[in-house]
Amino acid sequence: MKIKILDLNYKPTDIAVGSARSCYFGKNIITPEMAENWDKKNELLDSIFKAGHHTTLQHYHFTILIEGMSRHLIWRLLHSHMFYNSEQVSQRYAKMRIENFYIPKSANSERWGNYYNKMFKYYDEFCEKLEPIMETQLPKFQKHNAKKKAQEMARYLLPVGMKAHLYHTINVITALRYLNVVNFLPESQTEAKEFANQLENEMLRIDENLKPLIEFAKKEKSVFPKIDMEKYRCEKDVKIFDIINHNFEMNENYAGVLRTSNIFLDESLLGGFNSYIRLSFSADAQNQRHRRSPAIRPAIQDIYKRDFYIPPIIEENLLSEYNEAINYSYEFFEKESVNIGFGEAIYALTNAHKIEILEKDDFNEFTHKAQMRLCYNAQQEIFDIVYEQIKQLGENGVDIDNFLPPCAVRYKEKIRPYCPEGDRFCGIKVWKLNFSEYQRKI
Repeated sequence: MKIKILDLNYKPTDIAVGSARSCYFGKNIITPEMAENWDKKNELLDSIFKAGHHTTLQHYHFTILIEGMSRHLIWRLLHSHMFYNSEQVSQRYAKMRIENFYIPKSANSERWGNYYNKMFKYYDEFCEKLEPIMETQLPKFQKHNAKKKAQEMARYLLPVGMKAHLYHTINVITALRYLNVVNFLPESQTEAKEFANQLENEMLRIDENLKPLIEFAKKEKSVFPKIDMEKYRCEKDVKIFDIINHNFEMNENYAGVLRTSNIFLDESLLGGFNSYIRLSFSADAQNQRHRRSPAIRPAIQDIYKRDFYIPPIIEENLLSEYNEAINYSYEFFEKESVNIGFGEAIYALTNAHKIEILEKDDFNEFTHKAQMRLCYNAQQEIFDIVYEQIKQLGENGVDIDNFLPPCAVRYKEKIRPYCPEGDRFCGIKVWKLNFSEYQRKI
């Protein structure tokens, strides 16, 4: 793994101390330059940090370039909370490469190399077999996307040990939290500690005055939550509960590109619901990007069983081959769990493996999620999940006309073009369909 923090003009501790002093200095603002050589700088920094006055440490952000981190650690750590922004290489649209797999330090590298080679061979074969099938499903002007659509479905066979590169932006407090929680993760702990060591070195390269804060963060006690999922588990893959029904009016604030509904908050914030969701690693990686839709993600060992997602197009055309690949992956994973432990063997599980989460949504956020995930270009699995959430809301008396794809919202507000996707238009005039008529082939 390799990480690098982009340099900025100011040090985070200068901004933190300058902003803190500005709160109590009536004459003028205290700039970072004025804070830099102040003789009581470190004393004040230590005081406000230990007192929990952390807003001063949230002005400065680290933008980190990360290469070679596993998809699982990204899922478990970087994207498991609300306080980040990331741009990550897509498995839907970029062809994956065999050399980009993480091998656990305690594992037999030859055995794992053979496993990854075989799973990647399955992936390659599915890309090849699915491409002509996708061509038959796409409109004429979209047939050139058949290869990418094939990759999108074939990626379910890739193990979560596949590495990725990404831009990742966090504030100082979140970085300090990372340094703490890596010691308490239920999976990928060795890789997480490697990341934390590099992150600490980079933070100190940027600002050596962070040292006392880093040492404090590394010593604080934390605990990974133990969740009794049996209380929420049901036969359905999606079940909503604890609904607070509060009507609100859809308007231009929800339809525009800037989504000023996030600034002009209205009664949509008062409504909401919780969900039990059983979904694949792949779908949850997409789901995590809705940071105002937080979710509880239990330790995988506590909820593990052989359970996996099957894309409908694969179920219709390549089911036996798909089952063969998935069963091979489970056999390898379960053997390696005995050899090196569950938390390190986790990398062998595929993107298709299903997990369970508990998610919380308010209606203000969920209007955006519905727009993004009811778009026919969205990943099919997460489209189906959000569709089911909305369907159940309707069955419980909630007005679901506010939870529409972007083209339908723009049509309702008379904003042209109705589809904002440009040359990515799916070819279906979804804005003319009723909710019950939304159907996806791929």
